Amino acid sequence: MSEDGYNAVTDYVRVGVKSGGCSGLSYDLKFDKAQQEGDKVFEDNGVKIIVDKKSFLYLIGTTLEYSGGLNGTGFVFNNPNASRTCGCGESFSL
Repeated sequence: MSEDGYNAVTDYVRVGVKSGGCSGLSYDLKFDKAQQEGDKVFEDNGVKIIVDKKSFLYLIGTTLEYSGGLNGTGFVFNNPNASRTCGCGESFSL
């Protein structure tokens, strides 16, 4: 976060869903300095995570894990609501 000009103590990681990707919906992960009205706020290991109200409906029960294994390094979304996911794991459908 600090490399991108954000403060891990005061700023947020925003997780969301947007249209697109090979399965219809894709995950959106970025840093944000402000919380918006209706955002859900979570904290894990000192990191504040915010999700907008619309995306929250798609993400209920989802876990976000960091994988540094042989298949590459990055975040993995484990979404129990997804009926189909693409091979790269970056998009899904319900």
